[in-house]
Amino acid sequence: MSDEPRPGPFLPTLESLGSFVCPDWFRDAKLGIWSHWGPQSVPMYGDWYARNMYIEGSEQYRYHVRRYGHPSEFGYKDLVRLWKAENFDPDGLMDLYARAGARYFVALASHHDHFLTYASQLHRWNAAQIGPRKDIVGLWQAAARRHGLPFGLTEHLGATFSWWSVNKGADAHGPRAGVPYDGTDAAFEDLYLPNHEHHVPGRPEPVDPWYTGNPWWHRRWLELVTEMVDRYQPDLLYSDGAPPFGPHGVDAGLRAAAHLYNTSAAGHGGRNQAVYLHKDRQEHLRPIGVLDIERSQEERATPSPWQTDTCVGGWFYDVRAVYKTPAHVIEILVDIVAKNGNLLLNIPQLPDGTLDEECRHLLAELANWMEVCGEGIHHTRPYRDGTEGPSGVVIDGFREDRVDWTAADRRLTQRDGTVYAFQMAWPRDGRVVIGSIPPEHRVAAVRLLGAGPVAFDRMPDGALVVDLPERAPTPYVNALAIELGSV
Repeated sequence: MSDEPRPGPFLPTLESLGSFVCPDWFRDAKLGIWSHWGPQSVPMYGDWYARNMYIEGSEQYRYHVRRYGHPSEFGYKDLVRLWKAENFDPDGLMDLYARAGARYFVALASHHDHFLTYASQLHRWNAAQIGPRKDIVGLWQAAARRHGLPFGLTEHLGATFSWWSVNKGADAHGPRAGVPYDGTDAAFEDLYLPNHEHHVPGRPEPVDPWYTGNPWWHRRWLELVTEMVDRYQPDLLYSDGAPPFGPHGVDAGLRAAAHLYNTSAAGHGGRNQAVYLHKDRQEHLRPIGVLDIERSQEERATPSPWQTDTCVGGWFYDVRAVYKTPAHVIEILVDIVAKNGNLLLNIPQLPDGTLDEECRHLLAELANWMEVCGEGIHHTRPYRDGTEGPSGVVIDGFREDRVDWTAADRRLTQRDGTVYAFQMAWPRDGRVVIGSIPPEHRVAAVRLLGAGPVAFDRMPDGALVVDLPERAPTPYVNALAIELGSV
């Protein structure tokens, strides 16, 4: 396969890709739903199962040995065959997601485990040939298209070469001490990879999680990602990390982004409508696509759009997970949208493809809230700096604590001459004082979404004082629609 991207307006260079302009569909969408689902869902025991089942002493190793057997005899190659997706109903799920306010949908094409959830012609370890024997990505794509939702893919292969080296180990203690795990079996090297040099006995962390020194793996990554783009022509492609693999080798990430954009442009009259998301905050890389921030966000509104990706609970289904409440998810969404961001929310699926009752309840509550407040979410932009009040999220790694909001906290969006002031906590005295609207901007009317017009007044300093009804329209964040008139 050629390393060169499809011909088109973009070259695989920082200068050329820096001309990327985020399409309006992404800026308008605000909420996407993600299916982070694959064979690692089978044990229902959390994220990174494929790796941790080979790390002696880890919780998932102990669970695996006691549930399935020792990884020298029952390894990941065997676990993937247990994923059947027998009750998978993509159209039914897409209907739930669209009603909950999702305006794009994203499917997992491959996690770090090197198993593809689509019908690949390049790699036999895929869901169409092993396990479900279904093109999971293709079924998702068809359902998204039927619901009129842009469709995206996530790939997590950049770290795979090093991440996946633990399958070359052996127990140091116990009855199987010294017995090699099944990752050493040459018959399955196409799944487990020729990465022996990355395995360091007694060291569970990857030697180099974003390995840059293997030209074969660079080209293999590019082959697989190119296949994903060619087969599904996604509106969005997400790399879990920086664009692989930096300036080394074929600079595969830039070539993949150029191929994505040129493929989109070929189907849209020469104008790219696709988005490449990555996690590198370096200023010279941010313009080539959209910044994704895992389980965190920006402190304030930014000129460029961005995305938070997070999960209701764990990334893969986990019976131990504590889920975010509907109130917490809605607060996260409002806070992000007011800062020019999108929320990509993973709803964990059971191995059979269904959702548990808690996730269905969350989606139902989101749908009810969107019926009331969605007007202030979709197709909006931040109003000024997007925030008002003393409280805010803590930006600290993957920390996602729920904020103790006060009645003085608001998040502000705007659309077509209307400012939406989301009241993060309902005031006990029934009065809201909004100071973000300049005195020279006349307020023509104020509505409480879900309730109707409300009384208001302007103070001499320009502050807008609004009297709220006795009862809030929703038990979650409520929103005022402030219609600005000409001066």
